[in-house]
Amino acid sequence: MAAYAGIVQAQSAQEHAKGFVEDNRWALLNRSVYDRRDYRHGARSNGARNALKPRSERNGYAEEWGYGLMGTFISGFTPGTIGVGVDAHLYYGQKLDSGGGRAGKARLLGIDNDNHVKDNSARGGAALKLRTSSTVLSYGEQRVKTPVFSSADSRLMPETATGFFLSSREFENLNLVAGHFTESTDRNAASHDRGFVVNYSNGRQGNNVDLAGAVYSGVEGLTASLYTSRYEDTWQQHYIGSVYSHALDDDSALSFNFNLYRTTGIGKKLSAHIDNTTWSLLSSYVVDRHTFSLGYQQVDGNTPFDYVTRGAIYLSNAVQLSDFNAPNERSWQLRYDLALTPGLVLSAAYLRGDHIDGTHVDPDGGYAYLGYGKGGKHWERDLEAHYVVQSGKAKGMSVSLRYNVHRGNMAQAELDADQIRLAVEFPLSGAF
Repeated sequence: MAAYAGIVQAQSAQEHAKGFVEDNRWALLNRSVYDRRDYRHGARSNGARNALKPRSERNGYAEEWGYGLMGTFISGFTPGTIGVGVDAHLYYGQKLDSGGGRAGKARLLGIDNDNHVKDNSARGGAALKLRTSSTVLSYGEQRVKTPVFSSADSRLMPETATGFFLSSREFENLNLVAGHFTESTDRNAASHDRGFVVNYSNGRQGNNVDLAGAVYSGVEGLTASLYTSRYEDTWQQHYIGSVYSHALDDDSALSFNFNLYRTTGIGKKLSAHIDNTTWSLLSSYVVDRHTFSLGYQQVDGNTPFDYVTRGAIYLSNAVQLSDFNAPNERSWQLRYDLALTPGLVLSAAYLRGDHIDGTHVDPDGGYAYLGYGKGGKHWERDLEAHYVVQSGKAKGMSVSLRYNVHRGNMAQAELDADQIRLAVEFPLSGAF
């Protein structure tokens, strides 16, 4: 194999192609999610409670419960210089309990054109893929995972995106990616024609997202990432991140997770004038069954840190109820994880953010509606018990129970809420 600058040519994956059917894999995931939220303090929360009801009829209680069935098929590649394959998925969501008076905020269940909760909904899609050597080009509806554009899977069904995605592993320890996407589909959506999911701006949307990146893992214990993306007529976003882990002895280790985003407005600046640098650092100490973590995050800019798709936020303080990403915000996190019996982990986290100043947000831009003031501060407490069955017929089944609390003053935009979420998953997989 040829080598230069410490990078070694990887073996060709396509040389080992066995066929479209011979290398196929399928997976079926059963998932049930119950989400209950109690919003506090009257009119302050009125804008988001029970989002399907008229404002005058909304109360402080939101509740959704649904069942999701997610089927995925991943084909192998045909032999030859250029291999051909197809990836396909079909998702189905069923309402178990909820109604217009309680639904619309958790985004578990599908909504019809009249703002009524659907009894059930389904969507599916496929992507054609071509492979030469160890480079794969996919076109169609697919799930993508990068720090600047990522398909979240944190509700009942996953997000998907439509477009091109290129992944190249021609060199060992180095993965190069590029993509061009024309839309993303939210987690509770049934259609594919609603543009992009943007988390904070209510401004007009751009028509496409382009991205490129590199991930290097050639140093023991270290993974480093570099990405850039462009959201048409809205912003350009660069990302650098690294994860480093160092074993101290057989029972203890230190790890550090660093993430930095640099976002600037471009073109027509559809969301607003943006000049934002946001970064986070999470350090963890593992000893035996215990993990102690300390995190810090800072936003430098007069707009919140914003992102396209629900999963494209690789910041340590982006947690259950808040991203701690307000203009000029700084925030701390304390976290403790305890691994008990095999498969059972208990977690507790406390986060506090302050120094929020949104008084310089563009009054005509896409973030003005959030109502940031000066001197904003808030806190969040997250508790979770997570168990994965380790053996037997139910091996792989998982149960997660979360209890989350968020409180803040009027100068920050997040809602005061108590949340309980119970999720049960049972996966099946195999080959045809």
